[in-house]
Amino acid sequence: MTHGYFAFVLHSHLPYVLSHGRWPHGTDWLCEATAETYLPLLEVLEELIAEGLRPKLTVGLSPVLCEQLADNSFKEEFNGYLNQKIAAAEHDAEEFYKYGQDNMLATAHLWERFYRRTLEFFNDIGQDVLFEFRKMQDDGFLEIMTCGATHGYYPLLSRDESLQAQTKMAVKSYRRHFGRAPRGIWLPECAYRPRYEWTPPVPIGGVQKPYQRKGVDEFVTENGLDFFIIDSALLKGGKSIGVYIDRFEALKLLWGQFEKSYRPRREEVDKTPREVYLVSSSAEGKKPTAIYTRDPETGLLVWSGEHGYPGDGNYVDFHKKRFPGGHRYWAVTSSKADLADKVEYNHQTALARLPENAAHFTGKVREILTGYHEQTGEKGILVAPYDAELFGHWWFEGPLFLKQTLTDILKDDKIELTFLSEDLDRRQPAQIVSIPEGSWGQGNHHYIWLNEHTEWTWKHIYECEAKMCELARWWLENPGRRDAEMESLLKQLAREMMLLSASDWQFLISTWAARDYAELRLSEHYEDFKRLARMAQQKIDGQPVEKGDWQFLHDCHQRDSLFEDIEIEWFARVEFPPTATG
Repeated sequence: MTHGYFAFVLHSHLPYVLSHGRWPHGTDWLCEATAETYLPLLEVLEELIAEGLRPKLTVGLSPVLCEQLADNSFKEEFNGYLNQKIAAAEHDAEEFYKYGQDNMLATAHLWERFYRRTLEFFNDIGQDVLFEFRKMQDDGFLEIMTCGATHGYYPLLSRDESLQAQTKMAVKSYRRHFGRAPRGIWLPECAYRPRYEWTPPVPIGGVQKPYQRKGVDEFVTENGLDFFIIDSALLKGGKSIGVYIDRFEALKLLWGQFEKSYRPRREEVDKTPREVYLVSSSAEGKKPTAIYTRDPETGLLVWSGEHGYPGDGNYVDFHKKRFPGGHRYWAVTSSKADLADKVEYNHQTALARLPENAAHFTGKVREILTGYHEQTGEKGILVAPYDAELFGHWWFEGPLFLKQTLTDILKDDKIELTFLSEDLDRRQPAQIVSIPEGSWGQGNHHYIWLNEHTEWTWKHIYECEAKMCELARWWLENPGRRDAEMESLLKQLAREMMLLSASDWQFLISTWAARDYAELRLSEHYEDFKRLARMAQQKIDGQPVEKGDWQFLHDCHQRDSLFEDIEIEWFARVEFPPTATG
């Protein structure tokens, strides 16, 4: 007898890196994630299906990631990347054989087999990763969620037009790639803001005054999306768990500064992550949006590098790599061990740990759902959302853990695996609640994206948002002066603004993970935007645009060629403007 439902949710996203560097920051990120996470996930699903099981995994694919995976230039890059990794493993194997390092030699052969198999699988699916995900969804084994188009941080963007464009582009991109409308959206950084009179955190054009803003939930429901996921503290209050704080020392320092003025909300004991609620912050009676809540207990078991399964001493250590080649030959050893103290990795020993870890996770899910069922008589839901890249990229054995866990859950008569849309249709929730502004992680607020290191980025973003909306309004109000050149110019301007406003740049700056790269990318998109905006203004004013400027536009489009079907009108006006009483 089923005691409750379980949803495994993996969010896949990378910023736009095509034509923006290769190593250490750039297309290698995309190639790493594809080789170590996206393709292994597909392989795991295929293996489960071949065994007669129905995995029902939910995967979020951000639109900007989809655009890159579908780009032919990525396919060429990825082939070269895989062959490079194979050659590096062969080179390592020769050296380990020469020096009699048998254990290291076995791991070198492991890497060679892994990348050869990846290359073979990539070619077997016609080098079309997205089509393979689409096929899995069409066959009922997978549910794909969307995300904000370029992963813009919704609560801090200064214009409702920006949120509208991020959401509309997400839905349009999803339809193009997957042949249907999405049901759910992973809000970038799980960040939410209700409707209220909002004051920009930094001045816009020298002014910093409040104005009415729509709630994030309004853009979700207006575009036909039924649900999104929030962190548990946004639902209940109380202290939240920082999923990345163990991984980045810089975040610990930022949290130390923010914590001094932070006071957690009083916990609301009548709300529970086991139930599904509706949220609506509009005044016009719009359809409310369903919210699913991340389970904090199971989250820590997987997220924490110190206390979770990835911290098991037998698994591959992510940080210590052998150069040239970048392959990893050492085990985690312990969470406190520095790089010099890491012991050699043994694949068979690591594999032996997976059944115990998976059984423990499944047992915890069963314990939580059974406890709730016994207490209330209801069949609750447990939602376990993670960044997909944790499985395979950060934690090499992660896809195998996922396979074992899904197998265990599918064979457990107390737990029923479910898609979120399927669960929503089954439950038909009716209770509307209010949730506060916030995101995931320690403190549940914006300090990772807005702090002394990133404040300057928002000044540039706000300036570009205002100019984009101004030019889009001109386009809407002057149909007689439209031409193909201006349309191409404004569409590229919109792309640059959306790439500029990706939340990845502030995250990378705050964590120091790739700070120089993030600052450079943001600055480059800002400079490109300004030059394109100047060209647009010249055309509006009847001034000639130089030949070199048109070549610049062409080069921008060649480099940043995503979202061919972007619409200028999205930036011209808000479809359903907020009312002052909202």
